[in-house]
Amino acid sequence: MKILLIDDSSTMRKIQKRVISELHPDAIVLEAGNGKEALDVLKANNNDFTFILCDINMPEMNGMETLKAIRSQPETAKLPVIMCTSVAEKGQVMEAIKAGATNYLVKPFQPADLQSKISAVLNK
Repeated sequence: MKILLIDDSSTMRKIQKRVISELHPDAIVLEAGNGKEALDVLKANNNDFTFILCDINMPEMNGMETLKAIRSQPETAKLPVIMCTSVAEKGQVMEAIKAGATNYLVKPFQPADLQSKISAVLNK
């Protein structure tokens, strides 16, 4: 399993990585601090990821722009993307789903919440 974490907060990426490592010790977890960096990481790894966990609110290229860029490329169009944000606004959730998000996670979250979202993605 290979996962890409996209979040401008290194602390949040550390927390997500720790939770994923506890749940899936063999997982390879790569990180990006924003959408532009994430697209470079995807390309450098031949888009070979099991899923992406992407924050919405980031500088340079936000999560929605990143999601749309991922969905616009044939080689990444079907890659599962879990959007993650501290804003639990229904409109934002609907916008993310409409743009192609596979699932949605609201911060702060419990490890069980993240596991549930990961399981849903892996079982599709």
